[in-house]
Amino acid sequence: MQISVVAAVLALISAVLLLYWFDSSYDDQIAEGVMIGTVDVGGLERAAASSQIEASLVTPLQKNVVVTYEDERFKLRPEQLRIRADVDGMVEDAIAASREGDIISRSIREISGGEVDHRVEPTISFSKQAVDDFVAGVATNINREAVDASVEPTATSIQPVSAETGRTLEEAELRKQILAALQDPDDRNVEAKVDEVEPDVTTADLVAQYPTYIVVDRDSFKLRLYKNLELAETYTVALGQLGYDTPRGLYHIQNKAEDPTWSVPDSDWAGELAGQTIPPGPDNPLKARWMGIYNGAGIHGTADEDSLGSLASHGCIRMSILDVKDLYDDVPTGAPIYIS
Repeated sequence: MQISVVAAVLALISAVLLLYWFDSSYDDQIAEGVMIGTVDVGGLERAAASSQIEASLVTPLQKNVVVTYEDERFKLRPEQLRIRADVDGMVEDAIAASREGDIISRSIREISGGEVDHRVEPTISFSKQAVDDFVAGVATNINREAVDASVEPTATSIQPVSAETGRTLEEAELRKQILAALQDPDDRNVEAKVDEVEPDVTTADLVAQYPTYIVVDRDSFKLRLYKNLELAETYTVALGQLGYDTPRGLYHIQNKAEDPTWSVPDSDWAGELAGQTIPPGPDNPLKARWMGIYNGAGIHGTADEDSLGSLASHGCIRMSILDVKDLYDDVPTGAPIYIS
C-alpha cells in the first residue's frame, strides 16, 4: 500500500515537472496568432521575431514620406525625423501576451495548436517638431494668394490683367496624413489637400471695377478716356513745362468743381498772385471745370487753346473748354488716371 502511494506521488511529481518543463520551453516563443502591427510573429522565438520586425517594420520606416501636389513632390526624410523603433519592447510585449494565463491553460493551448488573438501596437518615436517644420515648408511652397483682376495702363492703352485663384494647404490634414504614413511601412505616399481661394475681383468683375479710366500720354499730348475698358474719347491737352512737369504715375480724381476758384500756389512763378484766391472770371486761368489729381495739380479748361499739344502749364493738364466740360460729365470722383 505504501509503495503504491509513493509511486503515485512520484508519478504526480514527474507529471508536474514534465508540465513545467514543457511550459518553460515556450518562455521565449511567441504564441500563434500574435501580431506586431501588421507583422505575424506567431511561433517565432525572441531573436527571430526581432529580425522579422527589423526587416518587415523598421527597415521600411527608413523610406521617405513623399507628399505630392499636382506635379510637385516634397520628401520627408527619416534622418529629419530621427525615427526610432523599440523592437525589443515590441517583442517583449508579444511574449508577455503569449504567456498570459496559467501553466495548464498555456500547455493545453500549445498541445492543441490554439492561438492567442492579440495585436501589439508598434512603438515608434520621431520628432513631431520635424513634422511641423516640414508641413510649414510645404505650405510655403504651395500657398498662393489670390490675385484680383486689374488693368495694366500704358501710354496708349489699358490692358486687362486676369484674376488668379489662390490656394491654401490644409496643414492640419497634411500633418494627420503624415503621422498615419509614419505608422504604415507599406504606404509612404501622401497627397496634399488644398483649398482654393477666390479673388475679390474676378475677371468677370473687371468692367464693373473700372467703368472709367483716364490715360495721359505725355509724348503725344493726348488724354484718352476709357469707358468699360473701351476707348471712348481722345483729347489733345497741354502739360507741364520743363521744371514744372505734370507728375507721372497712377493717381485718382480727388475732387471736382464747376467754375472753380483758384487758390494760387505760394511759388515764385505766381509772382504777385502767390498765395491769393482768385474767383471765377477773366483773371482765373482755371476755366469752366476742375478735376484735382495730386498736390495741387489737376485737369482744367484753358482760354489759351493755342497752348494745347505743348508743354505750357505749371504741372496741370489743360484742355479746351468744350473738351473739359465733356470730360467732366463722364468722370466721377475716384476714377483712376494714369500719366505716362
